[in-house]
Amino acid sequence: MSRSPANVKIAARFPVFSSRPALKFLAFDTATEWCSAALWVDGVCAHREIHAGQKHSDLLVPMLMDLLAESGFSLKQLDAIVYGMGPGSFTGLRIACGVAQGLALGADLPVLGVSTLETLAEEAGAERVLACLDARMNEVYCALYQQENNAWRCLAGPLVCPPGAVPMPQGEGYVGVGSGFAAYPDIAPPRRLQRVDASLIPHARAMARLAAPRLLRGEGLPAERAEPLYIRDKIALKICERGLA
Repeated sequence: MSRSPANVKIAARFPVFSSRPALKFLAFDTATEWCSAALWVDGVCAHREIHAGQKHSDLLVPMLMDLLAESGFSLKQLDAIVYGMGPGSFTGLRIACGVAQGLALGADLPVLGVSTLETLAEEAGAERVLACLDARMNEVYCALYQQENNAWRCLAGPLVCPPGAVPMPQGEGYVGVGSGFAAYPDIAPPRRLQRVDASLIPHARAMARLAAPRLLRGEGLPAERAEPLYIRDKIALKICERGLA
């Protein structure tokens, strides 16, 4: 996946569908500095991503509308709206939740929130994952996952903690992924992890893969029940805590 801020990718073309019903939904994540969006249509996933910085609120809805225009579907033809519920940037989570509610209410669709850390694990392409996002203020959001029966089992977390308190994998074959490893390269001793990829983000395409079976099981909720997942109450350091006093 390119990391060029100016690069936006479209990763799939839509086939001609048969007359049988197809699961169709939008998924998006704004929990990090990246903004990603995906349109899932019966297992085919078109997606886009862009390094948004602080411009998620300006970029997200146009990205979603472009995906719909590319597919030929309207918002009201979808079956659900899926959003990254956190943990992550407070502002980013509020944007995702607000957009999910607005779109779902307008089109009378259910919503489904998906963990950003589980999405990060899904993006890793491994069966055992330590997912870790930079939470600022000398902390990280983290969770340990293991894949069992084509689903993710959370072994520890999600939690917010100092880098030195991240739960360490017990066993071999774990990979470390996420921006937490870029911010704090010494989170885990090299012998504890098979590899590390600090560039991975909780991408909407991975979120869509997680959401599809859940929506088929009827796990969508009314739009008004869309909520972000905050696992930290404090969102900024005081001046004295920054060492600026």
